[in-house]
Amino acid sequence: MDSSDVLVWLQIAVRWVHIFAAILWIGQTYLFNWFEKSFVSDASTPPNVVGNLWMVHGGGFYLVEKQKQPEIMPRTLHWFKWESAITWLSGVVLITLTYYFGGLLVEPEQSFQTAALVGVGVVLGGWIVYDLLVQSPLGKHDIVIAVIGFFALVGLSYGLKKVMSPRAAFIHVGFVIGTIMAANVWMRILPSQTRMLAAAKEGKKPEASLSARGPQRSKHNTFLVVPLVFLMLSNHYPNTFGNDYSWVILGVMILVGWTAARIMRGTRPSEGKSAVAAPAAKEG
Repeated sequence: MDSSDVLVWLQIAVRWVHIFAAILWIGQTYLFNWFEKSFVSDASTPPNVVGNLWMVHGGGFYLVEKQKQPEIMPRTLHWFKWESAITWLSGVVLITLTYYFGGLLVEPEQSFQTAALVGVGVVLGGWIVYDLLVQSPLGKHDIVIAVIGFFALVGLSYGLKKVMSPRAAFIHVGFVIGTIMAANVWMRILPSQTRMLAAAKEGKKPEASLSARGPQRSKHNTFLVVPLVFLMLSNHYPNTFGNDYSWVILGVMILVGWTAARIMRGTRPSEGKSAVAAPAAKEG
């Protein structure tokens, strides 16, 4: 077994971890999204409770309740965070092995150093620009964020092909999206939840901005993950990234993906009418 064989098997192992962690992360993201749109309440619902729902799975029955702020500090609080970290870290290793060490980053006439600097720069810069945009007054308008994000991603896929291979350009757009999603979890959602818990322990009401930050970033992630999965899969199909109009293909797929995500998200009680409990059986 030579060094190339070792690299291939290492890529397989890391890809295995990456895909499985991504399945867990995406699945949990959409499970909690389903919770949000399925909670029901009625006149007997306590003021601090947004709603609850009953589920059945694997022969067991489960009752899930959402509180505006915790009334009882649980002995064990489950945080869904490591899936995102493992997905992102394994993705970094996989891209490094496949593109930066595997020779797929540039075409023969392109500069490896330039491509590497641009690749790392757009990933870090993408998060900074996105975060500043969401925190700005424009961040209150989802449509504005979506329009800016759409043209930024399409423009990025077009521009990156000037300095790196078409395949690498596509995967780096996905790298930017994945970094934004993971940073949303670790740098915005988790810190705000930690501060909300600290306030609850002190008997204080959490700041309104903290309560809104987590759901907004989580909502963005449910939309971002759909084109991200397409970008991951497209690397195995040259007629996507290798097409002269690959940036147009990406633009169309983003719109298709975001439309699907909007349908899957549905309408929450807070976005439409208040949910009222009614005897019904739901499958999910």
